[in-house]
Amino acid sequence: MTSIRRRTLTLIIGLMLAGLAVISTLNLHDSNHEIAEVYDAQLAQNARLLQGVLRMPLASKEHTELYKAFNKALGEAEPRVDGHPYETKIAFQVWDRHGEVLVHTASAPSFTAPPSTPGFSDVVDMNDRHWRAFLLEDKQNDLRIWVGERDDVRADLVDRIVRHTLGPNVLGSLILAAMVWLAIGWGLKPLADMAATLRARHSGSLEPLQLKPLPSELEPMQAALNRMLAQIQEVLGRERRFIADAAHEMRTPLAVLRVHAQNLLEAGTEAQRRESLEFLISGVDRTSRLVNQLLTMARLEPKATSAPLRTIDLTQAVRDSLIQLTPWLLSKRLELAFDVSEQPCRVTTDAAAIDIALNNLITNAANFSPEGGVITVQLSQAQGFYHLSVEDQGPGIDEADRARLFERFYSRGNHQGAGLGLTIVNTIATRLGGRITLVNRPEGGLRAVLSIPQSL
Repeated sequence: MTSIRRRTLTLIIGLMLAGLAVISTLNLHDSNHEIAEVYDAQLAQNARLLQGVLRMPLASKEHTELYKAFNKALGEAEPRVDGHPYETKIAFQVWDRHGEVLVHTASAPSFTAPPSTPGFSDVVDMNDRHWRAFLLEDKQNDLRIWVGERDDVRADLVDRIVRHTLGPNVLGSLILAAMVWLAIGWGLKPLADMAATLRARHSGSLEPLQLKPLPSELEPMQAALNRMLAQIQEVLGRERRFIADAAHEMRTPLAVLRVHAQNLLEAGTEAQRRESLEFLISGVDRTSRLVNQLLTMARLEPKATSAPLRTIDLTQAVRDSLIQLTPWLLSKRLELAFDVSEQPCRVTTDAAAIDIALNNLITNAANFSPEGGVITVQLSQAQGFYHLSVEDQGPGIDEADRARLFERFYSRGNHQGAGLGLTIVNTIATRLGGRITLVNRPEGGLRAVLSIPQSL
């Protein structure tokens, strides 16, 4: 695509030339009309002046002498010496009532018979020259006065007017085009400066643009670019954190797996091989959980792209999640209880995020519950929030550890844990505009309450 400057200039120059062509055409038409009017008026005026001279009260003999004097003077005219070249292109003739020529110029066309129609007319002589003529009848003196002018006189004048007008117009248009080119360049300079700044930036630079002063038309562009750069920085930051966290947390499990694998190779008895194999399987399971938790954290980073919100029945959503978890809890010899209020629980939220949070809370409760323990899930509403709580019968939490429970990779009392469960729940609560609360139960155990706003 061509540049904005070239496109704009092409449009402006095209419109300007089109306008110049229209104006020139109108000027040519008006010039022809006005010249015709002026010259026609001169023809009629010359005929009446000649009529006035011929009406002078003279004797018949004196009139004859006057005609001879006219013809002699007109015959002696030499335009190249003391006259004008147009003299030969302007002519007149006078006839009497018998059709005899009384006065005529040398350049006048020949007529087989005097013209009979008074007024203006167009005449073509024997040499195919076109004349514009005016015939005046003097009935008082029985005279016919014919005054003519060749058309090329008018055409030459129109040509001179067109040349004298069109030349300056073309020259002015070229000068105006150059000025428009410079003006467009000056107007687009802020855009050119922005483009130059972007080209000069290092390919890895994500610093926001700070171009000042900036026209109001470019401010939204700069703001959009800065938002995009900030989003790219955030995405890259999340990727770097994920890579750093994964590298940090995977180092130890992989080393442990290597030790178990080596022990398996070096085992001398079947019992040792079985024990090493069980340790190896347990380590693989822990590493799988760690990878899943890390991937979940990457998806749930603050300001990351969220799933579309939809209105759900929170009670049914929690019940569906518990149905999926029940076989796993039974395999760990744990019981599950679900206590829900009678009121409907309709909410517009991210159903997948709620499912992830509930899975992490129940997994955390199962890891600390004794064999045969009961995990109770309650759903209630109060003060504009839905409260989803998970209670276990474990040891609870120490007040000294409370501040660190939401830190990444901090695992309290569970060596098989990745230390990301509560961090994930806290991230989800923040995204949904809610909160997570941890409270020790008086009868023992921990109550984790996820509060979700009833309307986002």
